[in-house]
Amino acid sequence: IFGNAIVIPFQILVTMTFISCNYGFRGKNPPEGINKLYVPLFENTSGFAEADIRENFTETLKNKIVSDNTFLLDNKETADGSLTCNIVNVTDEPLVITGNETVTKRKLTITVYADFQNLKTGKRIWEKNFVNFGEYNSPAGGFSERTTGVNEAIDKITEDILNDLTSNW
Repeated sequence: IFGNAIVIPFQILVTMTFISCNYGFRGKNPPEGINKLYVPLFENTSGFAEADIRENFTETLKNKIVSDNTFLLDNKETADGSLTCNIVNVTDEPLVITGNETVTKRKLTITVYADFQNLKTGKRIWEKNFVNFGEYNSPAGGFSERTTGVNEAIDKITEDILNDLTSNW
């Protein structure tokens, strides 16, 4: 009788702790045999000429992979898997237009093609497009703050890629 009286309040306490801390469970279940990952510099076939976009994407993704601690980063010769990514499309469009036809906010949407391969078997694990966006202010209808939108999109897309690398198995 007393056993249940203690267990149930404890379960409620644990559940409330996870809910109040916004804690979630993301499946950390990489493909079997993939422990070391090779991530080369992103390609950019989009025609979008933002300085350092390839490097920023690559470094942001690598930093997230290291922080997540599911995979070790390695070179191509000794890695178990590889993730190659290509920025295939970038659109930059007006988001907010004021009454006098001035664009005050813009939306930048980026599409990245990613190909995840098992280097030991030579088989593709998955390939997919990741699409996400960033917004930025457009003072006087210009593009001076575009880097803000680019960085926001990079952060979202690399998080989406990391989620697919470490879950859905």
